[in-house]
Amino acid sequence: MHADQPPLPEVLAAAPDVPVVAMAQALREVPGVVGVLLGGSRARGTHRADSDWDLGVYYRGEPDVAALAALAREFTGEPVEVAAPGGWGPWVNAGAWLRVDGVAVDWILRDVDRVRRVWQDCREGRYEVGIQPGHPLGFWSPCYPGEVALGHVLADTDGELAALRAETRVYPEALRRALVEAAWEAEFTVAAAAKSAVKGDHVHVSLCLSRAFGVLAQALHAWNRVWCLNEKGALPAAAVLSGAPAGFADEVGVLLGRSGLSAEELSATVASAARLVREARRGLPLP
Repeated sequence: MHADQPPLPEVLAAAPDVPVVAMAQALREVPGVVGVLLGGSRARGTHRADSDWDLGVYYRGEPDVAALAALAREFTGEPVEVAAPGGWGPWVNAGAWLRVDGVAVDWILRDVDRVRRVWQDCREGRYEVGIQPGHPLGFWSPCYPGEVALGHVLADTDGELAALRAETRVYPEALRRALVEAAWEAEFTVAAAAKSAVKGDHVHVSLCLSRAFGVLAQALHAWNRVWCLNEKGALPAAAVLSGAPAGFADEVGVLLGRSGLSAEELSATVASAARLVREARRGLPLP
């Protein structure tokens, strides 16, 4: 499931002027930091020329925020605000946004022990969906091990990140089953949308349909044993996976983009969404 991921030397060669390796090595020396991982679209090979560089900074205990801020200033030449754990919310909980010679570099702090707990839950078929700013469909906890699986280790104090990455490269069957079985929520949510459609409540209909198709995107990724990290790009990525209905992304785009305002238009949209959800779920059989 990771065959198309570019090797690290190829990723770094594409932008030799961005000091991510030197930055990672320096971050590793900050008290509390256990390792640094290159993540995001750069690691997956799906980036654009102007994409950010995302560095996952894995820590244990309490990270030294003051030391991180001082280090950020060394690389940027100006003061940088570093959010302490909890400053960005309960899941994407800390970090900083840097600009290094005009290039955006994001530090995303991750509590490595929490990541390990979530990974164990995933192996046992358990997951959470939490409220998190910037994640309109919620933060799905399998993102934590998925980030490790799809990232590139840049710095590692004792091999802990490399070992965790090796573990997470194998998608847990228990998690696969749990996420696919949870796709019942998509049909339930579309049924709720039908009640709002007859009242002309286009906002609630749009929210319900977005949620339903987001749940299906998670289920399609899971059925194919592919980590899904967040909502961005999840639908087109899911649409090319095995089990997805033909024209899935295009049809979802039409339903969400032209859902209508009148009760008649909304009801017709919801009926089409219900048919598409049923078709998608039929493509995800489990033994």
